[in-house]
Parts: sequence; C-alpha cells; structure tokens
Amino acid sequence: MTQSARGARSTESGLPIEPVYGPDALIGWEPADKLGEPGSYPYTRGVYPTMYTGRPWTMRQYAGFGTAAESNARYRQLIEHGTHGLSVAFDLPTQMGHDSDAPLASGEVGKVGVAVDSVEDMRVLFDGIPLGEVSTSMTINAPAALLLLMYQLVAEEQGVPAEHLTGTIQNDVLKEYIARGTYIFPPQPSLRLTADIFRYCRTELPRWNTISISGYHMAEAGASPAQEIAFTLANGIEYVRTAVAAGMDVDDFAPRLSFFFVSRTTLLEEVAKFRAARRIWARVMSEDFRARNPKSMMLRFHTQTAGVQLTAQQPEVNLARVTVQALAAVLGGTQSLHTNSYDEAIALPTDKAARLALRTQQVLAYETDVTATVDPFAGSYAVESLTDDMEFAALELMDEVADRGGAVAAIELGFQKSEIERNAYRIALETDHGDRVVVGVNRFQLAEEEPYEPLRVDPAIEARQRERLARLRGERDGKAVTAALSELRHAAEGTSENVLYPMKEALRARATVGEVCGVLRGVWGSYVPTE
Repeated sequence: MTQSARGARSTESGLPIEPVYGPDALIGWEPADKLGEPGSYPYTRGVYPTMYTGRPWTMRQYAGFGTAAESNARYRQLIEHGTHGLSVAFDLPTQMGHDSDAPLASGEVGKVGVAVDSVEDMRVLFDGIPLGEVSTSMTINAPAALLLLMYQLVAEEQGVPAEHLTGTIQNDVLKEYIARGTYIFPPQPSLRLTADIFRYCRTELPRWNTISISGYHMAEAGASPAQEIAFTLANGIEYVRTAVAAGMDVDDFAPRLSFFFVSRTTLLEEVAKFRAARRIWARVMSEDFRARNPKSMMLRFHTQTAGVQLTAQQPEVNLARVTVQALAAVLGGTQSLHTNSYDEAIALPTDKAARLALRTQQVLAYETDVTATVDPFAGSYAVESLTDDMEFAALELMDEVADRGGAVAAIELGFQKSEIERNAYRIALETDHGDRVVVGVNRFQLAEEEPYEPLRVDPAIEARQRERLARLRGERDGKAVTAALSELRHAAEGTSENVLYPMKEALRARATVGEVCGVLRGVWGSYVPTE
C-alpha cells in the first residue's frame, strides 16, 4: 500500500483506492452476471455453495529439511498438532534433478528442503504416515513425475490403492522460466511431460491434483497482484492448450487443475484478487475451451502467506503480518492454506514457530466468525469495485501475453520476467524512499535487535546422503536399473508413449532422481536462458 504526496492511496497493483465507496462505484454493474451464488458460475463468491460453514479450509503446513528421517519427525509433529494435510519442501538438488552426491549438489543437500534421491528416501519420509488418510502436496516442478511415482510406490508398499491417494504436485514449470529458475528441460518437452502426467493420473490416480499453477513465486519475485493472476492464468491456458492438443478432452483433466497464490497484508486487494481470478478462469474455461463440466470452470487454489513480506528485524511482528495475510486468504475463499512461521526471514522455522503458524489458522477457524457465513464481503462497494478493477487490469496483461503468441512465446521474449522486475524495482524504490512503510525496517526500528537462535541444518547430512546412495547402488540389481532406464530413454525419444510408465519401473528398480533426469536430459536437452 502506497501513498503519494497528495495523500491519494493506491493498491499494490497501482489501482486507485477511493476514500469512500458507494452505489455509484457499481454503475453499469450486473450483479447476477458477475456474482451469482456461491458454488455457481462464475464462482466469484467461491467454488462451493457452503464454503467453510460445513468444514474449514485444509490447513496444510509446508515443511521439509535435512534428511527424510528429520522431515518425517516434523510431519508427525504437525499431524499431532492438528494439521489436515502435509506439504513437502524438497532441497535444491532434488528440485534440479541431481543426486546428493553430484558435484553440483555440494553445499545444498537438505538446506531448503528434504533430500530425496530414490524411493528409499521417500519410504523413510512417510514412514508411519498412512498415505490413504492424509492429503499430501509436493512442491516439485521439473521432476514432479518422479516424486509422484515414488509416492505411489510407497503407497503400494503400504497397501493403499492408488485411487485412494489425494494430494497435489506443483508441476508448474512455466513459472520456473519466469521467476524461480528450478527448470531442467526446455519448455516443449516439459509441456509434453506435463501432458503425460495429466493422462497418467486420469487413469491411475483419479483423485490427484495434477498441477498447481503457481503465482506465488512470481509474487515473491516482485509481481503485483494483477501481474500475479494474469501471468498465472496465462500459464494455465497454455497447459490446457497443450493437453487438448495432445488429444485429451478438456473435461477429462480440467477438474483436477488447481492454483497456488500468495496472500499479502493488503487485505482488501487480496480478497478482490481471488474473486477476480475465479471469475476470469470460469469464463476462459467456459467460453474459450467450451468446458461442460462445472468442475472444469472452478478455480480451486491453495494459498501461502507472503514470505517476501516477512522481516528479520523484530521477527515477532511477523506473527501479526501472517495473521492478516491468512485472514485475507480465508475471506478470499481459499481451499487450503499454509501460514509462514515468524522466523522464516532468518532461517528454517523452529518447532515452536511452526506450531504457532498452525495455531494462527486454528484461531481463525475456531475462534472467529469468518466461517459462519459463506461470503462475508459479498456486496461490499469497495471490494466489488476493486474486483472489477483487478479483473480489468489482469485481462489487459493476459491480452499482452496472447498478443506475443501465448505464455511460452512471451517467456522466450522475456516479457513476464521484465514486467515483474520493473514492478519489483518500483517496490524497492518506494521502500527506500519511505513511501511504503515496512514496520521495523524503515519505520519503528529498534536500536538493537534481540538475540535469536535459529534452527540449523547439520552439515553432516550431505555425507550421510552420499553414504546412502553408495549403499543403494551396491545393493540394487544394476542390470535391472540399466534395462529400465533404457526403456525410459526409448519412450522419451518417441512422441506417442507416456514416459511415466517406464519411469515408474525405473524408480521401482531403485534408479535415482539424478539417473532418471540424466536420461531425459540426454534426449531432451537442458534449458539455457536466452539472456
């Protein structure tokens, strides 16, 4: 939220905020067309008719660090404290398709997530956790197929039928080219792999959400709310087109698409953003793709509170920020929510901080009245007007992406990246000049910060992972691994075979993440940015 010298205020997207809203703000408005009923097209008021009045959103805490055993202990704690779903963070080598003993993995093993090199690690990660009873989200993109198949293999060992498994893989590689950078393959083979995942899950894992099309990382890189939903929905359109071009009917896969957004402290704009995103997506799926199944038109989304807004200065203040951000997500109609821990601007969250983050959601769900009514902000002059403004701004940006040939073509031109960087620079200047107040950073500072003892990852983890890999390679059937990887290479070289089936057999034979991704790199190549 910024304020000019004249006192006029504007949103994070640069849209004006009026000091007073009344009926005149909605002149020419058609509420029946723009609102509808909750659970009905165009889903402005939420994707389900009862929303939280029957049950609250899924409380899904994002966690993962060090070894699979350490992360397993954290997951068990979260379940004991009342979390409804698990959300797995993987370390950088896993995200980039490298084994823990690869030269490029040195110094990064277990640092920003859990190290998973093979199905052996996945088995330890979910030891004692009944996969038929929990919903699991995995933040993994380029190697998403591998981690999903490992999860399925572990479930099979537990005796859990695949049709009982519920969860989500992020699997959104397009935003990696725009804002995050953990890509492996070029865009076209990456989109092929995405389509193969859609087909595989339709047959094998019917309750699994095959993709979480993500604006969160673009927002963390500096995207405005309007840019966040515009570029995210444009990527969604590209995925739908890819699947349709591969011969799939839109209603065969679109009901399992999901989205992932940030929630900032600018509560009114965030609520408007979520409402506008639902409305735009419903119309795109209905009018552009001729979807017939209402579930194909529902924009279901997970939300995470804004990590980029957390500060290392006076970290306890982040508890207030996260509470406001979580409230914005709930009032905006999220389906699941992760609340950041107050100490994440310093290091990995401690057990106490992670528990407090979960308790924040529980207070909102069980001690407030926001779950008593379906759509608390419906009819608000301010929110409905902001929703219209947000929709218009996002559609303008989506048109600019379309004019450049769609999301992939615009990515190759650097359009989304440059727009986000321009907005990030604007935010940095406003903060530096004091136009944008950040409590504890450019106003209300302390002369001396209180000491804080962060959680630290044991550097010996890397050596232990290397030992596990050496033992795995010594104990497994090497000929079976070689044969399985050869079948995978053959499938990747063609265009008609779904690569997930031979990939699953290679992982069952205990091929590693690095070995499987290495085969695909050999066929498809690696993405190299043009800049």
